[in-house]
Amino acid sequence: MILDVENSLMQARWVVAPAQQDVIQQMVSQKGLPEIVARLLSSRNVAPDQVDSFLYPKLARDFPDPFKMAGMKDLADYLAQAVVKGRSIGIFGDFDVDGATSTSLLVRFFRHCGLETPFYIPDRMKEGYGPNVGALKILKEKGAEIVIMCDCGITAHDVIAQGREMGLEIVVLDHHMPEDKLPPANHVVNPKRHDDTAGLGMLAACGVTFLTCVAVNAKLREAGWFAKKGLAEAPLKNWLDIVALGTVCDMVPLTGPNRLFVRTGLEQMAQTENPGLRALMEVAGVKGVPTPYSLGFALGPRINAGSRVHQADLGARLLCAENPEEAKTISWTLNDCNEKRKTIQNEMFSHAVSLVEDGGLAGHPLIMVGHEDWHPGLSGLVAGRLKEKYGKPSVVVTFAPGEGAALEGRGSGRSVPGVNMGAAFIDARQAGLLIKGGGHAMAAGFTVATDKVDDFRAFLMEHISGQMQGRTAVTETVIDGVLSVRGAQTDFVKLIHDHVGPFGQDHAEPVFALSDVRLHTVDIVGTDHVRCTVSDWEGGPRIKAVAFRSADTPLGQALLKHSRDRLFHLAGHFKINEWQGRESVELHIQDAAFSLRESDRKTA
Repeated sequence: MILDVENSLMQARWVVAPAQQDVIQQMVSQKGLPEIVARLLSSRNVAPDQVDSFLYPKLARDFPDPFKMAGMKDLADYLAQAVVKGRSIGIFGDFDVDGATSTSLLVRFFRHCGLETPFYIPDRMKEGYGPNVGALKILKEKGAEIVIMCDCGITAHDVIAQGREMGLEIVVLDHHMPEDKLPPANHVVNPKRHDDTAGLGMLAACGVTFLTCVAVNAKLREAGWFAKKGLAEAPLKNWLDIVALGTVCDMVPLTGPNRLFVRTGLEQMAQTENPGLRALMEVAGVKGVPTPYSLGFALGPRINAGSRVHQADLGARLLCAENPEEAKTISWTLNDCNEKRKTIQNEMFSHAVSLVEDGGLAGHPLIMVGHEDWHPGLSGLVAGRLKEKYGKPSVVVTFAPGEGAALEGRGSGRSVPGVNMGAAFIDARQAGLLIKGGGHAMAAGFTVATDKVDDFRAFLMEHISGQMQGRTAVTETVIDGVLSVRGAQTDFVKLIHDHVGPFGQDHAEPVFALSDVRLHTVDIVGTDHVRCTVSDWEGGPRIKAVAFRSADTPLGQALLKHSRDRLFHLAGHFKINEWQGRESVELHIQDAAFSLRESDRKTA
């Protein structure tokens, strides 16, 4: 236990990140790493012989072999022949960032090869998640002989069968959890296939799609097609900025090839030739080399926003755009969509919280709420905020007209470590309780008939309770190090971010604790963010700190009410802010605890 914090303001015990001292010393002596960097790597189970590829991945050395993926060789041969023959290829992409980036990669690749590729992004509210027969008919009417489904399709058995019956050839490029039997597509590439031994299960769909483009490019090169056509090969490296965007925003593990894609892609994005990305960065105020944070919280939400307010294809259109003026127009439209989304989401979240509190649901193993007036496009975001607030798996159900205009439930779930939401939804679908269902362990979606909602809730309660058996009831916050404010200055924070980043899923940003700090100028900024400046208890330099969406939580209330009479331990992530050419450190507060320092007791 760190700093004697047994029960923090977020009801967590603070524990030290596990690390092997002999491994740390080996990294320090053999690799010349700073001790704190070696400690962080050891706590993340990076072995000394993996340090170079982990910290400094290189395309030439660390790029994965796409042909090791199950089904990739046959798919690459098939698509290369389709290019050679000039066959018409259509794309059905999911409506999120991963789907938009995957779609744009395919459009750009086939466009480079001389093929115009129509694409279809479903309306999140009207059509829900996954492929549908109506969309396949539209793509066929546009001349498509082949339809590539990206970031979806792995569980769409019936829709794919109907597509095959209407004469379409169908390819599935996905990364979601498959069932025991693959869908009846002509080709399926998914690193989570049970027969795939490539070890690339961490990939987002955009990563799978990018490797597919690499493989097809290789086959066309081998066939001499580029030379015969007088074409340069596809500028694949230039598109890693798109891959980085989709990888970060889909919250897949930032390990293995994903680290290579993101690290290289962020550098590429700083000098991107993609008009859509350039325009979006300008609108979002992202300058210089972007960070995963700016992708996840500035660029990604804007791309997603179109699908949340009935303009589902805007994100894909933006990333496919070649005309700078068109790109600017779409970017500003997405920015407006994002502002509308924020307002609707806040209202929906407040209503959801009132349902949880009034219904006494906070004590349940699963938080599950729904309402007919809620916006179907925001169920995942609200579920995520409920999970953050209550620390439990959360599911939000909205309702929209389905086939035949009858209402059906459409929802999303967000989970906590140790509870596989995607598996729960797949099992519920196989039990006959869902029309559609599946996704990741931490995030998944479903469609349910209105008369099955109660049965589905009961099934989830039992399923998730079973998954949680044996889990400790006490939440633990893993602390990577304890610092003073004097020690948490710009050089230290840049050392961590430059050496150990980029951070993401399964390679979490380090959590540091500031011990015995005094709060200054505490206030609420925006609607519910608590902002303050902090110093060591005895004075000295100050840094800014903010606890997001915390004003009505025990954490935020304690910061607001006790800034004058208590000292605090603060835990969170350090960021570097740049303003008018000056850099400063800011702490994003994740948790806090009252200090028991003697001087604090006397003033309390």
